[in-house]
Amino acid sequence: MTTSQALMLAAVAALVLLAAFFAMSETSLTRISRVKAITMEEEGRRGAARLARLVEHPERFLNPILLLVLVCHLVVATLVGALAQDLFGALGVTVAVVFEVVVIFVLAESAPKTWAVQHTERAALLAAPLISFITNLWPVRQLARGLIGLSNWILPGKGLKAGPFVSEEELLATVDVATEDEVIEHDERRLIHSIIEFGDTVVREVMVPRPDMVAVEGKDKVDDVVEVAIAAGFSRIPVYDQGIDDVVGIVFVKDLMRAEREGRTAEEVRNLVREAHFVPETKRVTELLREMQRGKFHIAVVVDEYGGTAGLVTLEDLIEELVGEIVDEFDVEEPGVEDLGNGEVRVNARMPIDEVNELLGADLPTGDWDSVGGLVFNLLGHVPIEGEAVEVDGHRLVAEKVQGRRIGRVRISKVESPAPASAE
Repeated sequence: MTTSQALMLAAVAALVLLAAFFAMSETSLTRISRVKAITMEEEGRRGAARLARLVEHPERFLNPILLLVLVCHLVVATLVGALAQDLFGALGVTVAVVFEVVVIFVLAESAPKTWAVQHTERAALLAAPLISFITNLWPVRQLARGLIGLSNWILPGKGLKAGPFVSEEELLATVDVATEDEVIEHDERRLIHSIIEFGDTVVREVMVPRPDMVAVEGKDKVDDVVEVAIAAGFSRIPVYDQGIDDVVGIVFVKDLMRAEREGRTAEEVRNLVREAHFVPETKRVTELLREMQRGKFHIAVVVDEYGGTAGLVTLEDLIEELVGEIVDEFDVEEPGVEDLGNGEVRVNARMPIDEVNELLGADLPTGDWDSVGGLVFNLLGHVPIEGEAVEVDGHRLVAEKVQGRRIGRVRISKVESPAPASAE
């Protein structure tokens, strides 16, 4: 073997090791999450800070690594082909192909990537310094920008500018897996689910509907409204003028008490009202919560698209969407769900369809209605009488309690599919 052939063989060995390092780096850096890198940095792991900065923008290192791996493989293939031709003559092509397939695949691809999968954290910390140095070189940065621009041109839409994208479903699945592995508690899982769902909730889904509102007329006397407030147990009550669609303000019980102590019991309550805040029923609860924090108000009147009063929403209603029902010593709590046995449940007609589906593992249809009572109304097409039932998606829904034109409670049971008739 000549000196030039020995140098070529040494170059091949060096390039195979370099390709193996880049392959290990690619697998470990793409597998480790930014959250994990930040956690390792908080734990004081050596090199974790550089790793956290690196994985913050994966599009900056991914394309350069892939390019360097490709360059290493192409140069190795070229050198091996030339070296095999000199040493083995006509058999050189066969020897080169066998070497490239076996050696490059095993040593430069399979082995380093498998090790990176098995030791992701260790491999990522090992790769971070050199990869960070390479990606910070000016020629590499320019090359990476060009490759990203080309990728965005080939893949229109989100492209690679914002890095990886994680859907809500993937995030919730991660939380569920963490709960199964006892990394987080079940209560923490429920809270995380509530926070994610909170962003998709609109005011109509959490408000107190118009029929349940406690309101008083502006011409009512102070002492009469005090009795209403005591009976209802509320600290703020809407005041209307011509009707419930004409809310003129909110009266605070503390203002009523002050007026009563001053002897103004016969005064009309319209003189004590404070400004009312109005929000559309389609407003997202996240936006309303921020508005309540900025405006320092705890109650808002919900209006529909025609300007009529649709309901009432309070700060407590919004918080309950996150942490669950908040019941004080004055609340009369009715069970939202009652298990009747034999697969039957009784639910409040105001219970949202998605909660019923999650409870029963069902797929009850959704539409212009939000509650299970609204579903029954839609399927029947008229105001039901007590005991009237309807079947949908393999479930029987019975309007068990009807007050006037309103459904109070619904009993839900599974409908057994009839057994197929046997052929004679």
